[in-house]
Amino acid sequence: MPWYANRRGEPLWYEDGGAECPVVLIHGWCMSSAVWKYQFDGLAGSFPAPFRLLAPDLRGHGRSRGISGDLNFNSFTEDLVDLFDTLDLAKGILVGWSMGAQIALQSCAELSGRLAGMVLVSATPRFTASDDFPHALAANEASGMRLKVQRNAQRALAGFYTRLFANGELEATSSASEIKQLLATIAPPETTDVLDALEALARADMRQLLPAITIPTLIVNGGQDQICLPQASCYLKAHIPGAEQIMYPHCGHAPFLTHSDQFNTELIRFARRVCEEDA
Repeated sequence: MPWYANRRGEPLWYEDGGAECPVVLIHGWCMSSAVWKYQFDGLAGSFPAPFRLLAPDLRGHGRSRGISGDLNFNSFTEDLVDLFDTLDLAKGILVGWSMGAQIALQSCAELSGRLAGMVLVSATPRFTASDDFPHALAANEASGMRLKVQRNAQRALAGFYTRLFANGELEATSSASEIKQLLATIAPPETTDVLDALEALARADMRQLLPAITIPTLIVNGGQDQICLPQASCYLKAHIPGAEQIMYPHCGHAPFLTHSDQFNTELIRFARRVCEEDA
């Protein structure tokens, strides 16, 4: 699989499979492109028309190590735009999960005219709650997580991974052991990068971007998400013009893992529709 260079000439990794209409999968905090295994495995050859699945490793994550500058949403967005420029992508569909969804939101304006649609998975416009946005985690949760990372990053991330799933959700899937193994093989970023990205998450507020989104948008979330609360997805649905929402009632933060067949079916349906509309 290939590398591409960002505007500073630094190498970043991405997975690439298929052809034509690009579907760009953006992973979440402390993950990598490997987390999209069930999409690469399950969607290959599934589309009636050729689609191209792309999944970058965000700076500091996966194989994209040793990149200069902080891990913040401006830098993540610049790197994503550079991927589109390098590969000359057009009529693309952004699929962002968790932190990746916020990157997708911020990238919409930068990629204006080059996107056919967007899928926001387990998303929120703001990770920390405020007086005018109660649909998020308390600010002290982010600060507590910061302290845990500083003390022992591996242990802190292990605790975070357990919150990805609703009670009994993972055990109820036939792929439980495979999903656990997949997550265990994803090497976390360096501690300084973990903290940089966590600080970016704690500060980010994307609410002002929502009314200007004009591309077709699908919102997918779990009804028992403990990280990006279901109410945040409902807020996105209410504030993005024409957005569609699908909620899995007994699902947590990673529906594309535990409900991969249903998720892939919905992604095919949405991608087929927006690509036909944009043709």
